[in-house]
Amino acid sequence: MKGVSFIGIAVLGMLLSGCGGDSQFTDIKAKMAEVKGRPKGRIEPPPEFKVYKAFSYSAAALRSPFEQPVDVELAALPQRKSNVKPDFNRPKEVLEQFGTDALSMVGTLTRPGSSLYALVKDPDSGLHRVKEGNYLGRNFGKIVSITPNKIDVIEIVSDGQDGWVERPRTLVLREE
Repeated sequence: MKGVSFIGIAVLGMLLSGCGGDSQFTDIKAKMAEVKGRPKGRIEPPPEFKVYKAFSYSAAALRSPFEQPVDVELAALPQRKSNVKPDFNRPKEVLEQFGTDALSMVGTLTRPGSSLYALVKDPDSGLHRVKEGNYLGRNFGKIVSITPNKIDVIEIVSDGQDGWVERPRTLVLREE
């Protein structure tokens, strides 16, 4: 038992010797003293902010964009009477089921002794031969002239006031 108590006292002595003495931390204490000895820094004041000016909504008295507009007196507007209107009784042609913007001119054909024909491609890649007087597009478009580079069409569209107006369109030869 004496040997065990001697070993215990020796271990306890070694542990306590590690806790004593300031010789190990002298370099850290010197660095801390140097840092504390430096002149104090100056912190800049925070930047000054502009005063926030609240937004004032000045369109409160105007019409809401989410409500229906008030009807304008149509009687006060000059009425344009035109004799333009589509022929609803004529049979529809094949190219009238497509919009004009979906059709494209891809070429022309000439036959001896006859007028110039144009080749029009539809969105389904179908190829159609047309001549002056044929119709195409959804807006009652009538072909008025064909040249080797373009097809001139006059469409009849609604003017929004129970009337019709003519609108020219052109299909240009598409080069692929």
